[in-house]
Amino acid sequence: MTADDIEQVVFLVEEDAEDVGFTASCSRWGIYTQGDDLDELRAMVKDAVDCRFADEPTQPNSIRLHFVRGRV
Repeated sequence: MTADDIEQVVFLVEEDAEDVGFTASCSRWGIYTQGDDLDELRAMVKDAVDCRFADEPTQPNSIRLHFVRGRV
């Protein structure tokens, strides 16, 4: 795996309709997490990425959150 492979980790973020809070998923790397509010979600995403890549020789350069609103 090269540094280019994990240059950026992108999460899709959705507001959880049943519970108050947010879910975030990055299917490319199999990372899923949630938080009660955006501050908690950001912290949980960072922690999840740190855990996922803890044993990798290279780390992601950036983490992006893409918010999905108003499903069709």
